[in-house]
Amino acid sequence: MEFVEKWGTDVDTAVDLALDELKATRDQVEIKVLEEPSRGFFGIGSKLALVRVELKEESEKKESGERIDHACKYDEGRPNKDKLKDNKINREEKNKKHTDNVNKKTVKDKSDNDHHEDNKDEREKSDLNKDVTDSKRYSSSSINTIIEDRVPYPEENVAIPFLKDVTEKMGINLNFTPYKAKEYIFIDISGKDTGTIIGKRGQTLDAIQYLTNLVLNKNEGEYQRVILDAENYRSKREKTLEQLAHRLAKKAVKTRRSQKLEPMNPYERKVIHTALQNDSKVTTRSEGQDPYRRVIVELK
Repeated sequence: MEFVEKWGTDVDTAVDLALDELKATRDQVEIKVLEEPSRGFFGIGSKLALVRVELKEESEKKESGERIDHACKYDEGRPNKDKLKDNKINREEKNKKHTDNVNKKTVKDKSDNDHHEDNKDEREKSDLNKDVTDSKRYSSSSINTIIEDRVPYPEENVAIPFLKDVTEKMGINLNFTPYKAKEYIFIDISGKDTGTIIGKRGQTLDAIQYLTNLVLNKNEGEYQRVILDAENYRSKREKTLEQLAHRLAKKAVKTRRSQKLEPMNPYERKVIHTALQNDSKVTTRSEGQDPYRRVIVELK
């Protein structure tokens, strides 16, 4: 009996992959789930689904019989020479009409492109002005400045119980120390599992910070902004980004070519803009849509 085994993010995805390979439908197969999927928590401990999909015996016989019938009927269905000639003429006429339509579309596209180029400079200027405004608005909110002004803050605030509950469900043991820093609530995270809570390039830390802000501000009242940090990751990352900004600025001046950075979140893009806002030779702007929005460093 013919069968395949496939992995997938869930059972349905794995089954669909198997059906595609077998060229069969669900009523023609028997499905056995070998391993159930698991999403884990924030991507930690996630597992794929594994299924075995077997063709039923009657489906295999039917498929074999269809191949034989198709071979027997091939000669009966072959077109004669006159039909082939007529088809060739029809195809040539259709190709000619298609070519005429393509030529007309090309003329229209050229006109549209000319109009697009006329407005390109205006869009770029608007994007650039927005980035400069953002960098000035956030220039006084660096992590280092926030850390310097922090003072102890009561642990009874709703953020701490939420964070303890989340990390316990993730299977990690961490300590949380809250501070009041300017208009922020700054929470320092410590413990042996800080690497797990930070994640790749701070992605896990950013995700939990976003959820914490939602929980803390779910009720109406004065908005409170939470910043989570672990092992001084935010400060170290900020310094790394500033060094990267200056290095790419020098490269842009040397090569006289624009430099594109990898996609970043709004805070990290702000660090790049701020680092180069007073540079006399280069300017910065952002392009694309989140989460793929990135900073461009280019000559003034």
